Amino acid sequence: MAFSASFSPSLPASNSNPNLNLHRQFLSSPSHSLLRLRLSSPLSLRLHHSTLLPLFPPSASFSAGNDSLDINTPFGGGGSNNSNNGGSGGGGGGDGKGDSDNAGDRNRKEALMVLAEADRPLESLPKDLVAAIQGGRIPGAVVSRFLDLEKTGFLRWLLQFGGFKERLLADDLFLAKIGIECGVGVFTKTAAEYSRRKENFFNELEIVFADVVMAVIADFMLVYLPAPTVPLRPPLGGGAGPIAKYFYSCPDNAFQIAIAGTSYSLLQRIGAIVRNGAKLLAVGTASSLVGTAVTNALINARKAVDKTSAGEVENVPILSTSVAYGIYMAVSSNLRYQILAGVIEQRILEPLLHQHKLMLSAICFAVRTGNTYLGSLLWVDYARLIGLQKAPEEQKVLA
Repeated sequence: MAFSASFSPSLPASNSNPNLNLHRQFLSSPSHSLLRLRLSSPLSLRLHHSTLLPLFPPSASFSAGNDSLDINTPFGGGGSNNSNNGGSGGGGGGDGKGDSDNAGDRNRKEALMVLAEADRPLESLPKDLVAAIQGGRIPGAVVSRFLDLEKTGFLRWLLQFGGFKERLLADDLFLAKIGIECGVGVFTKTAAEYSRRKENFFNELEIVFADVVMAVIADFMLVYLPAPTVPLRPPLGGGAGPIAKYFYSCPDNAFQIAIAGTSYSLLQRIGAIVRNGAKLLAVGTASSLVGTAVTNALINARKAVDKTSAGEVENVPILSTSVAYGIYMAVSSNLRYQILAGVIEQRILEPLLHQHKLMLSAICFAVRTGNTYLGSLLWVDYARLIGLQKAPEEQKVLA
């Protein structure tokens, strides 16, 4: 049922708090003195609690003066392009600098209203967050989430690191997804090692441990790098070249939803895949290089001690295996995890289950487990295709 309501945002009359006076100046403009709310489905708007807006409302729109803000994304849509159309075409409010300025003004006023409600001075926030608020690059919902995360000691410590801060502000289940991925990785990698080594599993625990540790590092990076983010990075210096500027403007996830006031073109989203692919190529090659080198060192040490095991285990080719694994992560893993985080989780599961976090976590666990299993199958096929591994039939012929 649609309804409309009109009210004027008000702040305490006391002049004793200079921070509130600062926010009052931003909100006292005649053109923004009236705030109208139009809802096409039930939506909870709370201005006296820690969350300004639900991150995944069914459908809503704000209007401040003559400016309109459509909320159809986790952080509001704004007049700028959002990624519901791939970030390359027009949004509901059209293109142009005017739309971007309007979205920036709305973001700034929302953020300052959240700070006023929390009685929190702007200067008490981290510098990158202050710059983003002053530049109108983040809406009030992001500021509200930051204030909520700060209440937990461990999360407050993680917020000191820019990469974690950008990801936690975009996804409150980010740490849970890292735990799921690494936990599933440990289980599946250990199971694979046991199925391959059988009765020698416990005699070769040091090799198993090295393989599992490197797999966990790779799993962590596979969650961390393609995760959607709230961009808080400072602008590039004037001396940056065109390639650096291009990749700087790309999102961290090619399919992530753009927050209000931000838009991504199709070319920028393609750049996200290329940039993440280059990073995962380096991560995969380095992790496999260390893992295979450690494995071979342990195998050789065992052969030196136990002469009877000299022919049981062969050394793994280090360079070819490492490069092949890096390419596999840059292509297969990169695309699968980009789609998983940006499409399946952020665009499908979270809008449907944002009020049921336990169910959302359970489904994310199932989906990520399936993705890990699929990745294991694809790696075996790829390794056999390029000759790193031999099929059982080929091994029997060679024997």
